[in-house]
Amino acid sequence: MPGGRLTQQERQQIALGLADGLAYAEIARRLDRPTSTVTREVMRNGGPTAYRADLAHRATERRAQRSRQAAPREPQALPQPHGRDPEAVREYEETFTTVLMQSGTPKMMARVLACLCTSDAGSLTASELVQRLRVSPASISKAVAFLESQGLVRRERDERRRERYIVDDDVWYQSMMASVRGTLHVAETARQGVTVLGHGTPAAARLENIARFLDFVSESLARAADQAREVLHTR
Repeated sequence: MPGGRLTQQERQQIALGLADGLAYAEIARRLDRPTSTVTREVMRNGGPTAYRADLAHRATERRAQRSRQAAPREPQALPQPHGRDPEAVREYEETFTTVLMQSGTPKMMARVLACLCTSDAGSLTASELVQRLRVSPASISKAVAFLESQGLVRRERDERRRERYIVDDDVWYQSMMASVRGTLHVAETARQGVTVLGHGTPAAARLENIARFLDFVSESLARAADQAREVLHTR
């Protein structure tokens, strides 16, 4: 399996594969590259609908040039407990971050969430996140505020009065329920359109079907989340 950076020809093949509707795994197979390599390449350069091989190649060269100029600040894989391979952990964190980005999470927020999820304690302070991710405190603050608004992170103060950001099982449950409430709001709004557009019209029927579908999904998701919480939290 070849290593190193993607060539311009490989980027062109990625662009063609995306245009043909191929999955990342299939494009990677044709390139004889890891799927994570193709996924990161696409997500770093506009996503599947906006990826362009020439722009991606120039952007990569610019990033490489900036990296060489800032060599002393190049993040290194941090030492890991339990005999873990530091490079393997960093690679996994990048993959996890990319998957979160594909689900709609902005990049910095995805990096912070992946960092918290892969920490043994499940919690880090702002200074620890700054050190691990090599970004500014302002970037961490903004990312945490977003994650907190989505119910994915909660805050508490430790014995030294430092604010810690925590991700745990209950946080995921609360985030799921927040998603349910958002979906129900969409369903209710769709149902309001039935009256506005007139019962029996094609548009009203469409909105009614949307509302019913979302009602059913929301109810099922909330029930599954409650059941999972009860089972998994039972000691």
